Amino acid sequence: MRRIAIVPGDGIGIDVTREAVKVLELLREKRSLDIELSHFDFGAEKYLATGVSLPPEQLEDFRNNYAAIFLGALGDPRIPDMAHARDILFGMRFGLDLYVNMRPVRLLDERLCPLKDRKVGDIQFVVFRENTEGLYVGTGGFFKKGTKDEVALQESVNTYKGVERIIRFAFEYAKENGHTKVTMSDKNNALRFEGDLWVRVFDEVGARYPGIQKEHWFVDALAMQMIKRPEQFQVVVTNNMFGDIVTDIGAQLQGGLGMAASGNINPGGVCMFEPVHGSAPKYAGKNVANPFGAILTAGLMLEHLGYRDEGALVEQAVVRAIRERKTTTDLGGNLGTKETGDAICAIIDAAN
Repeated sequence: MRRIAIVPGDGIGIDVTREAVKVLELLREKRSLDIELSHFDFGAEKYLATGVSLPPEQLEDFRNNYAAIFLGALGDPRIPDMAHARDILFGMRFGLDLYVNMRPVRLLDERLCPLKDRKVGDIQFVVFRENTEGLYVGTGGFFKKGTKDEVALQESVNTYKGVERIIRFAFEYAKENGHTKVTMSDKNNALRFEGDLWVRVFDEVGARYPGIQKEHWFVDALAMQMIKRPEQFQVVVTNNMFGDIVTDIGAQLQGGLGMAASGNINPGGVCMFEPVHGSAPKYAGKNVANPFGAILTAGLMLEHLGYRDEGALVEQAVVRAIRERKTTTDLGGNLGTKETGDAICAIIDAAN
């Protein structure tokens, strides 16, 4: 039995996670999937009530007893410094060494793309973002804080181990999935030291894959090219901050953050999957949030767990719902969050 931890999070995270869980439960029943869903209440409500965000022992429980974690969006205005969100999200990413952030960029219907004359096949690539190093490690500090002489330092940490393993993962993914090109993006013309490491390691790792073309773009040029000619990309690998930025561009190309799925992966351990949108507290509980990002993330998780047919079925159901406008209003439909989830379940049910 493969156990999956469900952490709905805050705001609309709770609303859309509920719909993703409905899809998972339906597939478990219809396809006899060997999975078990366990629910956890980590989020703002528990933090405000107990002062506990993510108990230290919980990471060990996840590591030893679960095949995957499904995490909803985190964030609540009652906790302005977002301490609980950092503890939970970064706690899992760093504590479980989830060094691969995988974000597929797939246009499912051409009317969702803000670019003119783009077809579904034009936008089909994946971005691998290094997930445990760079500027997000929290190294730095203040000097003379609160004065007019204040200095704030934020340091980017890049190790050979960290850079090598994310680049190698990107090449292995390309090889296993029949892709012919891997694009690495950095800013070594301005960020001399970390850029030098990324370029050298990219060349070194790329040499082990002679059948795959190596391509390099500075990150500003990559952002431009994602808008100009997104069809040229297959597999993109970059650092933590740049990956955070360019994947939001990718999300917009496919219809917005409400369509974006992601996985946080440690190839040798438990992995965590989350839709990439925020918690949007003002819309929580109003039955208006688009659940497709969460549902597609559930499909991505199933694919990772070896249920490829079921993962593909989830995406096919979302495609059909979009084409039939069985969606929330942001995608041109007139359904609520719950009704959109019900529509996906009905499509999946009819396919079995």
